[in-house]
Amino acid sequence: MKIISPYYEFITEPDGEKILETIEKCGRTCYKSEDRITEGSSRKFAAMILKGGHESVLEHEKISLRIICDRGVTHEIVRHRLASYSQESTRYCNYSKDKFGNELTFIRPPFWAEDDECMKLWEAAMAEAEKAYFALLAAGAKPEEARDVLPTSVKTEIAVTMNIREWRHFFKLRTSERAHPQIREIAVPMLDDFKKRIPVLFDDIDVSGT
Repeated sequence: MKIISPYYEFITEPDGEKILETIEKCGRTCYKSEDRITEGSSRKFAAMILKGGHESVLEHEKISLRIICDRGVTHEIVRHRLASYSQESTRYCNYSKDKFGNELTFIRPPFWAEDDECMKLWEAAMAEAEKAYFALLAAGAKPEEARDVLPTSVKTEIAVTMNIREWRHFFKLRTSERAHPQIREIAVPMLDDFKKRIPVLFDDIDVSGT
């Protein structure tokens, strides 16, 4: 049994300046103001778009990430409709195989310290789930059958593609103090990363979701 913390990685490395340039080229079609495109004008244009609430223009650019988390978190992620998803399948993945290290991987919950009694109870429950899963496989169950004993905490990977407008919506909801702690655990640093990589487009979103 392996226990890890959640993390993410970019599938498509975003070029912030090029994203802004594309948004400007597309957005200026609305005003027929392409003649006003100059070096550096895309930042000012993007700020104007956001201030005016003309966010449909942001849909012309997209970003893809791979998120490694527990299945409970992915249940919240996939509620965002304007996106594309490809997720690790417990139907087809046999975790007794060598490529999985012959073990199950679980996502460490952020609620408890390592020496907390609740954490000890959780670890014991995960060990029992792994034992039951492998026992079912040994008894002849298929992976798609044995998965019925897998808990929400089992690690999964999901490839997520959203346009810029939907990523903004995602961050507004999932970095809010009202969001579930486990999705917030990954969404907050992700938002900070987006702000560093892509100018202007996420600067107005803070970790309270406003």
